[in-house]
Amino acid sequence: MIKVVKIGGNVVDNPELLREFVKDFAAMQGMKVLVHGGGVMASQMQKAMGMAPQMIEGRRVTDEETLKVVTMVYAGWCSKHITALLQAEGCNAIGLSGADGNAIRAAKRPPVHVDSIGKEVDYGYVGDVTAESVNAGFIYSLLEKGIVPVFNAINHDGEGNLLNTNADTIASSIAVAMANYRYRSPREVCCRCEECTHCSDDGRLTHETELIYCFEKDGVLYDKDDDSSVIPEIERKRFEELKAEGRVADGMIPKLTNAFKAIDSGVGRVIIKHACNLLKPIGTTLM
Repeated sequence: MIKVVKIGGNVVDNPELLREFVKDFAAMQGMKVLVHGGGVMASQMQKAMGMAPQMIEGRRVTDEETLKVVTMVYAGWCSKHITALLQAEGCNAIGLSGADGNAIRAAKRPPVHVDSIGKEVDYGYVGDVTAESVNAGFIYSLLEKGIVPVFNAINHDGEGNLLNTNADTIASSIAVAMANYRYRSPREVCCRCEECTHCSDDGRLTHETELIYCFEKDGVLYDKDDDSSVIPEIERKRFEELKAEGRVADGMIPKLTNAFKAIDSGVGRVIIKHACNLLKPIGTTLM
């Protein structure tokens, strides 16, 4: 199994929480990929430099100067700090942007109409990625060697330009790409046994893939005011019911919608949980 874990800026910006998370992540067995944000720290850096962060519907408008700042924060301090912490725990990690090894290419987002403000917005140097944007073969070559890729939110367009990308989208795209990547077994043969469920028609193998989103709650809550009301499992039909009841609303709707898209595209399951519970059976599993 390949596990793709995403942590947000609220974890990266909390030294104690980050260290505990890193210990748990390092202890996870098997192939794994880490994707991290760093928006909280990036906003702090902008303010310290006399710049005003511009956010529209939770997304950062990234002009040329902002791109320099977020690249310094995400691909610089955050990436290397997390990598160093993982190395201290015996986890052989490598910090990467999408430009490194041509791991992830992004397409610059065109101006879009934002209903909440009633006008078209140019988000600037913001990139959109899909599973097809991900160099799954390169990532798998690292995993085969026991190297853990740690991706930040900076990608490239293949023409010399860096782009800022939503880290949730990067995690989902990597998970889908790895779920569909076909590789040869070490002996370059397929077992062809009737019990084998991982062999494709051409004899290549695939890995079951799991996507884990770590955020500030223990999972998806039935009652947003009751942190103990975690819903253990949600299937698509139940998701629609929870939306209709108003139990799932606001920012959780696009998060779950994207999670089910990942499942439809081959990811085995998506788990939403608190960063403190990475190794604990606490959270919401989408199936």
